[in-house]
Amino acid sequence: MSQTQPAPMDVRLMNIASVLLGLAFVGMLVALGIGWLVQQNLFRLAAIKVRGDVSHNNAVTLRANVVPRLQGNFFTTDLARAQSAFESVPWVRRAVVQREFPNQLRVVLQEHQAVAYWGHEGDTRLVNSYGEVFEANSGDVESEDLPLLTGPQGQAALVLEGYRRLSQVFEKIDAHIEQLELTSRGSWRTRLDDGATLELGHGSLEEIENRVARFAATLTQVAGKFGKPLESADLRYGNGYAIKLRGVTTTVLGDKANAKEKR
Repeated sequence: MSQTQPAPMDVRLMNIASVLLGLAFVGMLVALGIGWLVQQNLFRLAAIKVRGDVSHNNAVTLRANVVPRLQGNFFTTDLARAQSAFESVPWVRRAVVQREFPNQLRVVLQEHQAVAYWGHEGDTRLVNSYGEVFEANSGDVESEDLPLLTGPQGQAALVLEGYRRLSQVFEKIDAHIEQLELTSRGSWRTRLDDGATLELGHGSLEEIENRVARFAATLTQVAGKFGKPLESADLRYGNGYAIKLRGVTTTVLGDKANAKEKR
């Protein structure tokens, strides 16, 4: 009975090499085919669908700012780069870019919602509802009575929160904040829409809010006693405050008011 002998080692190596070469050749053909396919006009970007917030942008402005920065076709376009291009457009806060087969991009935009100006008068930017500072044409702002917020770099969100909290207190006496500032030394001051200025002092937002609430609770009664509007107030006292009414000298109210705490 005959017994099959195993093929010599060199023959087996040659067979393995032939299989590997065949697979490599097939892989190369597949790669070339895919490369040829993705370069066809069928997959050339033909349209960009924009959804979401487009109050401050239109097809013309988006095309002018974004299209020149896009390269490649449906398969090769860098989505991260496309997202960056859209987010560089004025008023665009965030963009989500997705492919839409076979030759389109779908973009969902979120625009900044301006709630305040940021900086000093004459050199202002805008603050959105998240407390983020952004640059845009202030002439495109819909509201004409946005407050002016000022503070150290990186503190816009904190100043905006302060504005929101203090606005609720001032509304109880029918007053509105026109400017709110956090100085580099951590002291707060504000100017109301009637021109009155207030020194609020140092402290956490909760402390400042409580201080303003105590002031607002008695201001109407005090101002009504003299029949004069408020010109300025200093809330940096331990248990009281000093006010100046238009046409009236400074009046200090509260216990131990002569012991001012520069908090």
